[in-house]
Amino acid sequence: ISDRADGRRGEVAPQGAYWKLLLDSSLVHQCIAGPIVRYETVAEQLESRSPKGSDRYLGIRRFAVGLAKKTLLANACAEVADGLLPIGAPELAAQSTAGLWLGMAFYMLQIYLDFSAYSDMAIGLGRMVGLRYLENFDHPYESSSVREFWQRWHISLGTFFRDYVYIPLGGSRCETPVYVRNMCVVWLLTGLWHGASWNYLFWGAWFLGWLLLEHFVIRDRLPKPLAHVYLLLVVYLGWVLFKFEDAGELMAVAGGMVGLTGVPLGSMTASSTFMSNIFLLAASIVACTGLGSRLARRVRQMAPDNGVALAIASAADLLIPPVCLLLSIAAMAGASYNPFIYFQF
Repeated sequence: ISDRADGRRGEVAPQGAYWKLLLDSSLVHQCIAGPIVRYETVAEQLESRSPKGSDRYLGIRRFAVGLAKKTLLANACAEVADGLLPIGAPELAAQSTAGLWLGMAFYMLQIYLDFSAYSDMAIGLGRMVGLRYLENFDHPYESSSVREFWQRWHISLGTFFRDYVYIPLGGSRCETPVYVRNMCVVWLLTGLWHGASWNYLFWGAWFLGWLLLEHFVIRDRLPKPLAHVYLLLVVYLGWVLFKFEDAGELMAVAGGMVGLTGVPLGSMTASSTFMSNIFLLAASIVACTGLGSRLARRVRQMAPDNGVALAIASAADLLIPPVCLLLSIAAMAGASYNPFIYFQF
């Protein structure tokens, strides 16, 4: 749909060779879950691909890091989250408040690590054959507003709705009632894109409400640290709506999280789960930030004039792909739990 729209608007030239159109459609490393790759992004690259050795290496490294992020972190977070958030309203109502909050924290980490890992692997596979896809995530949990979060989360979906729904409706350069209508349409469709279920509509409405509140009331009035905490809390509670399609389960979790179910606030299960997974929690939090890439960039900047930095950078380039691949293969061989959570939406 987007490719035909771009062609009609003159933004991309029609493809005269049918086999090249089939080549674009057969790229196995892209799917509707994302990154959403438009034809205009790869049209010129399909005409003149010339992958170099550096492209293959960088593609393999990106794929290996994504695979490790999925198998070593996302799957482990999923197991903890599923253990603390069992299926069924009675089971959820019996969970302690601390257990529910901890389970949702691991789910929040899981959904980012899982989805961004697939994007990493898709981008890496494309790079191996000389195709440079656009980034789909930019460390969204580091944001300080809901607007910024959605500029960093699933970027290809956000730009898709912006270019083919929001801007054609008039965007923000219009009167207030029309702007609100445009936002309502976009977020109704965003909710429905994830599934034809009431909870996804409420999830879309949740973020719509906060985006409108930021636009008309909050703006940039919050101090940076407080704004970051506010964003994380809004997104965290939004994932509660996103996770539970069953109304009974959602009510049980919502009631339990504020201590209305009569269950103790803490429990031995929650505390032991936290202590036994504290290193997983710390590693997953770090993996959700840009700390690793910032450190790597800093080391590379120092490498030309610093022998130690050069040795570290060289060792990292040599060891990261095989170590990530070996650890990922070992994790997959030893476990049967490998869900790609975003493929259900």
